[in-house]
Amino acid sequence: MLPSQALLPAVVFALTALRALASDTFLAAVYEHAVILPPATQEPVPPRDALGAHIIVTPEDGICGWRFTRESIYPYLEDIPDPVVNWIPCTDPSRFGPAPVQERLSCMARNNSIYVVANIGDKKPCDSSDPSCPRDGRYQYNTDVVFDAQGKLVARYHKYNLFLGETQFNYPKEPEAVTFETPFGKFGIFTCFDILFYEPAVVLVSKMQVDTVLFPTAWMNVLPFLTAIEFHSAWAMGMRVNVLAANTHNTSMEMTGSGIYAPAGARTYSYNMKTEDGHLLIAELDAHPRLSPASPPAVSWKSYALSVERFSQNDHEFTGIIFEDLFTFTELTKPGGNLTVCQKELCCHLSYKMAEKREDEVYVLGAFDGLHVFEGQYYLQICTLLKCPSTNLSTCGQPVETAQTKFEMFSLSGTFGTSYVFPEVLYSGVQLAPGEFEVLADGRLINWNTTSEPVLTVTLFGRWYEKDPSSKGPSISSFSMISLQSKHCLHLI
Repeated sequence: MLPSQALLPAVVFALTALRALASDTFLAAVYEHAVILPPATQEPVPPRDALGAHIIVTPEDGICGWRFTRESIYPYLEDIPDPVVNWIPCTDPSRFGPAPVQERLSCMARNNSIYVVANIGDKKPCDSSDPSCPRDGRYQYNTDVVFDAQGKLVARYHKYNLFLGETQFNYPKEPEAVTFETPFGKFGIFTCFDILFYEPAVVLVSKMQVDTVLFPTAWMNVLPFLTAIEFHSAWAMGMRVNVLAANTHNTSMEMTGSGIYAPAGARTYSYNMKTEDGHLLIAELDAHPRLSPASPPAVSWKSYALSVERFSQNDHEFTGIIFEDLFTFTELTKPGGNLTVCQKELCCHLSYKMAEKREDEVYVLGAFDGLHVFEGQYYLQICTLLKCPSTNLSTCGQPVETAQTKFEMFSLSGTFGTSYVFPEVLYSGVQLAPGEFEVLADGRLINWNTTSEPVLTVTLFGRWYEKDPSSKGPSISSFSMISLQSKHCLHLI
């Protein structure tokens, strides 16, 4: 049974248009919630039983969950047409065959005068005339849909970069750059693992010039660089665009972290590993962030780092593993100073001053310049100041959630070969630091005053897309089933 009208305010990804605060702003909402998962199933169910979701509008996988084979998910799929057909499922539900989920989503948008974004499944028949047609005669897609305030289908996006475990879905033959216009800016949409790749994520922003990105996700947090709130807010800053990120909530799988992010930092966010409660977030955003006076300037990421001589190095450099990548580290042995650590073409420069140098905490400066190959293949350049879990240097790079050291100042920069760099600052307890740091036009990530909380990591996370392995298809994860628990998308990233 589909949810009642009483559940309509539980909006996973509702972009509200009914009361724009001004002509140049709008009110955005994201909703992080737990998914009520069915038992893992190998057998299909009758279509009438496949619509037993208790939550209508969801993050990625929020309506159906993810415990399916290709065959058993089929009854949950609907035929989702190209939006050019000018269709309002709420008023014409059977135009393209049975579409009860699309009908309900459309009516939710229409009856509440809001834009609604949801993640569901699409099906498209094919035959032997198509050499790529699956043996069962159909394509199945992980799909985002958008309904406008009249309930009309205005966007459909098929996820391009599938993660391990998404064997129930096909990827589209070509990446889709999906955009749509609203009275409050130009919007684009993609899903979860897509955010790490050039297509479609960077294309939407750099080439299609969208103002706001809609981002349904099912993201498992991985410290020190890839917690949901940390990386998604950094991506918004680095790309100078609004991002509305709605994550699935499942603490047993380390899944939490949603937010409304602007180029200048997080407007609001939620990270909750203590309960299974959902969380509704609402914030005002600039409709055209690039034109806003608050928008940060364009950055030349290597300008400062190339202009200074290499800082002094400690006598002892060592290596450590972060998410299967071999970093070069050097320890911050003094309460303040200047350090440089290099790997290949990347040199990372740090100036810092601790509020207090504690004997029971160790911080390091690290650099990585290379191809990441664990759950996908993509080229990274990373400069990071991070806390180690213990005073044993062999633990540096392993996840740690708490710290006690505040910094009176830090300035981090690097000789990046890429122009796509995402600035991250994460405080103790996995908290963001909006308004407490700045990226200068010359590429320095700095703070002006003593940090309000102890520091976990200060990171410049670079993606060098031009060095990714060439491929005619999307990046499909192919690593071993390490503690995957039937989860797809970003389990380990």
